[in-house]
Amino acid sequence: MSTGKTKPPKRQQVYTLLVQIGRKDGDGLPKQATGAALMVYASGVDEEEAVRETVAVLKQADTAPLDVTGYGTLAEREAEGHDISDEERDLMQRALDENAVIVAQMTPFFDQTIH
Repeated sequence: MSTGKTKPPKRQQVYTLLVQIGRKDGDGLPKQATGAALMVYASGVDEEEAVRETVAVLKQADTAPLDVTGYGTLAEREAEGHDISDEERDLMQRALDENAVIVAQMTPFFDQTIH
């Protein structure tokens, strides 16, 4: 029996994620790279949804996601004392407005083995 009350829909939030990717044909990484780290802003009703969406988008983009580390929402990062630039805030707002996954930075990894 319904009480007539409905739960308000969960609000989308933006999560900061660090994604490590491996190599895959067509991934667009520099030829000598062994992988990369991607700083991503992704919207979701919770961090798990943001991670799922990010992994799905990266797989569609012919990359090989290996590991995802979550750093929380803007409010959570501010509470932890993170220094967040205006540029980061703008990208987070864009991810929220567009319900999108935005790759803000890509850092390729190179094998540092000395031969």
